[in-house]
Amino acid sequence: MAFLSTATLTYDSLRYGEIEDFPETSEPVWILGKQFSALTEKDEILADVASRLWLTYRKNFQPIGGTGPTSDTGWGCMLRCGQMILGQALICRHLGRDWTWSPGQRQRAEYISILNAFIDKKDSYYSIHQIAQMGVGEGKSIGQWYGPNTVAQVLKKLAIFDSWSRLAVHVAMDNTVVIEEIKRLCMPWLDFDRGACAASEEPLEMNGDLEGACALAEEETALWKPLVLLIPLRLGLSDINEAYFEPLKQCFMMPQSLGVIGGKPNSAHYFIGFVGHELIYLDPHTTQPAVDPDEGGQFPDDSYHCQHPPCRMHICELDPSIAAGFFCQTEDDFDDWCAQIRKVSNCRGLPMFELVESQPSHLITADVLNLTPDFSDSDRLERFFDSEDEEFEILSL
Repeated sequence: MAFLSTATLTYDSLRYGEIEDFPETSEPVWILGKQFSALTEKDEILADVASRLWLTYRKNFQPIGGTGPTSDTGWGCMLRCGQMILGQALICRHLGRDWTWSPGQRQRAEYISILNAFIDKKDSYYSIHQIAQMGVGEGKSIGQWYGPNTVAQVLKKLAIFDSWSRLAVHVAMDNTVVIEEIKRLCMPWLDFDRGACAASEEPLEMNGDLEGACALAEEETALWKPLVLLIPLRLGLSDINEAYFEPLKQCFMMPQSLGVIGGKPNSAHYFIGFVGHELIYLDPHTTQPAVDPDEGGQFPDDSYHCQHPPCRMHICELDPSIAAGFFCQTEDDFDDWCAQIRKVSNCRGLPMFELVESQPSHLITADVLNLTPDFSDSDRLERFFDSEDEEFEILSL
C-alpha cells in the first residue's frame, strides 16, 4: 500500500505559533482531577502538564512488521493518543497521580519501565508496532487511521500481556457501564453468587493442588485488579451537543480521570482538562526522531514530556466521537467514581452514559461471557466496534 507521505505536513510548522499561555482568569483550571488557579499557580500547571507522557509522531524507527513504515507521521495520531491515556494509567498505577517529572535528574525505576513500554520497537508492550499490528486483526491495515473506539479495543487486548501492571482494562459499550461486569473483571477470583473459591461446581485445581487453589483464592478475595475504564461515546451527530458540555467537564474534575481521546475529524488529541469553555490537550502532531535506549533501558526522556503551555480549543469544536478514560486503583476508588457519576447524572445537562448495577438483557454480549480471557487465547477476544470509527477515517491521498 502507499503510505501517507504527503500527510506529513500536519501541525509541525504551525503548532508552536498557536501556543498561548493560560488566560488571566479567575476560573479554575482542572487537569485530570486536580484544580489549579491560572492567576497564582501557572508554574504548578506547567509542571503538572509536563509530568504527563507526551507521545508524538516518530520517524526512523524499526519497520513495523519488518517491512512496513518507519514513521507514523500522518496516520498514527489516534494511536499516540491511546498511548498517552494508557501511559497516564500506568503512572497512576505505579507512581501515583501526584508524581512529578524532574527533568535532568535520575528517575525512578518504575518510571523507566513505564517509558520503555511505549518505546518504538516491536517488543515494547504498547509500542506503535504492537498497536498497529494488533489492529490488523481488527480489520485496520498498518498505516490506516483509527477511531477512539478501535484504539480502546486494541489497548484492552495488549494489556493482557502486561503482567507487571496487571491491569483490568474494560471497554464499556452501548453507552452503558455495568457495575457487576466490572467487579467480576477486577475480582475474578470471587463468585458473586456463592462466594470465594466457588467458580464452578467442581473445585479448582492449581498444578494438581486443590488446597493451594483455595488458599490462593482466600488470599486474593480482598484484592482488586486496578481498573482502566474506557468509555467510547458519541455526543452528537456531526457536532457535539452542547447539553454534554457540563457533564464532559465534570469528568475532568474526578480524581479517577485519565482524560479523553478524540479531537477533530482526522486529527486526534489527548484532552487532559479544561479552563472555562476551553479544553486543554496534548497534541501528538509533531514528528520527532525515534529514541534508542541503551542496554540498561536508559535514554534521554525530554522529548516525552511537553515543556511548553499545552494547547487549548473551545469545547464546541470537539468531534462528537470520543473515548473517556478513568482509573480506579482500588474497589473504593471505583465505588467513589460510581457515586460521582450518579451525582453528575442528576445535574444539568444530558448524561453521557448510563450506569447500571447489572447487564440489561437486551445488551448481553460475548464480552460479558468472557470477562477473564486466557493469556494464550487472546486472539479469540470478541470485537465490538461502533460505526463512529468510520467518521475518523483519513481520506486516501
